[in-house]
Amino acid sequence: MANDPRGGPRHRWLVLGICCTSLLVVSMDNTIVNVALPAIRADLAASITELQWTVDAYTLVLACFLMLAGATGDRLGRRRTFQTGLAVFGLGSLLCSLAPSVGWLIAARAVQGIGGTMLNPIALSIVTNVFVDPRERARAIGVWGSVVGISLGLGPVLGGLLTESIGWRAIFWVNVPIVLAAIALTARFVPESRAAHARRPDPVGQLLVVVLLGSVTTAVIEAPRLGWTSGAVVGLGVAAVVALVALLVWERRRREPLLELGFFASVPFSSATVIAVCSFAAFASFLFLSTLYLQEVRGLSALAAGLALLPAAVTATVCAPLSGRLVATRGSRLSLVVAGVTMTAVSVVLTQVGPETPEWVLLVVFAVFGIGFGLVNPPITNTAVSGMPRAQAGVAAAVASTSRQVGSTFGVAVSGTLVAASVSVADGLPVAWVAAAVATVVVGVLGIAATTARARASADRVAASFAEDAAPARPV
Repeated sequence: MANDPRGGPRHRWLVLGICCTSLLVVSMDNTIVNVALPAIRADLAASITELQWTVDAYTLVLACFLMLAGATGDRLGRRRTFQTGLAVFGLGSLLCSLAPSVGWLIAARAVQGIGGTMLNPIALSIVTNVFVDPRERARAIGVWGSVVGISLGLGPVLGGLLTESIGWRAIFWVNVPIVLAAIALTARFVPESRAAHARRPDPVGQLLVVVLLGSVTTAVIEAPRLGWTSGAVVGLGVAAVVALVALLVWERRRREPLLELGFFASVPFSSATVIAVCSFAAFASFLFLSTLYLQEVRGLSALAAGLALLPAAVTATVCAPLSGRLVATRGSRLSLVVAGVTMTAVSVVLTQVGPETPEWVLLVVFAVFGIGFGLVNPPITNTAVSGMPRAQAGVAAAVASTSRQVGSTFGVAVSGTLVAASVSVADGLPVAWVAAAVATVVVGVLGIAATTARARASADRVAASFAEDAAPARPV
């Protein structure tokens, strides 16, 4: 049965459950860690900069290697790659729980990220391979998407409970038995599969992506400590520019590039990429800044802070499927515009909160932010693949997924840097919320720009250029 991708219904839904386990631990890892940051700061004498790296070491690795991991699974076998990812993620979690210093914790978070890159994209490929009936597949992907909302709600509460009752190291211990069970169940029930035509490796493109994202993130995070005009920060900026130019030149020469630059001639696709970066930057900033505010400014416990964030998770979970239905019937514009407006309004309101702000105000504001974030996620993928030929839809969706991780990385880098550059956390929070508001304004503006007739026409032109009978021959 393990080798039959068309096994009985019970078998298929068991495979979905196993794959959803990986999505749960990877998605929950960010929310669960954010609530524990003040405890980590106190125990390991970490600075704001080091807290940024504790979050970003994970998301940066995900952003750099998601597309590579997907192609690796297609080539070497999805089950094998999935099990490897589980093992590496579990090892990283164990190392995080044993970290004697913040430097070791950051390194272990990067190991977690390496494992995480081999989980979600591979698991989704496994699900689509097992569920061959279109209607059953749609139901399965709906369940898959709901797990993200569950992780948003469970992460802060579980993280607060474990941090307060046992200690921050327990938030990493919880991953280990889950991963071990998933490895065993995968070996027993998940069928092996490969792509009929796996994309060719692009090691040069991959290296340039790592240099580009790594240089920008490091420069932004380390600038308050080293100085914006220091040799190291300027050198990182130069490295990022050189990597970007080299990436643009190199990828144009590839027949199967890591990053298909031709996609960006589609206004919906390029807009979706920017929307993903900006919306997830705002969400990552929301988690990072709210945790600091609730615990360091208001003096709440880790558990109380996790419970305070629960309204955002509930509304995001409820609104995500509603947004999916809205996109199916009305298109992406309404969801994106409402998301941009609500998240911008919340960011502006949060610039004014202080230690004495009534708790009911915070709960309402957090719930409204969750509405905006719940609305924005479904139309990102829909807009990215809008008008794309079916053969290219998976690659386009992978770029959108990578853009989400890039946004999360940059959100924590920028917001944390603005806080670190201020006299105190309380002084830095309003400035950081303004930056989040700027990002969410972009979401609303591009939500309109990406859904015009002219934008749809640009997507049609790109789709035609990638059609098999029209694709130009390009050198390897």
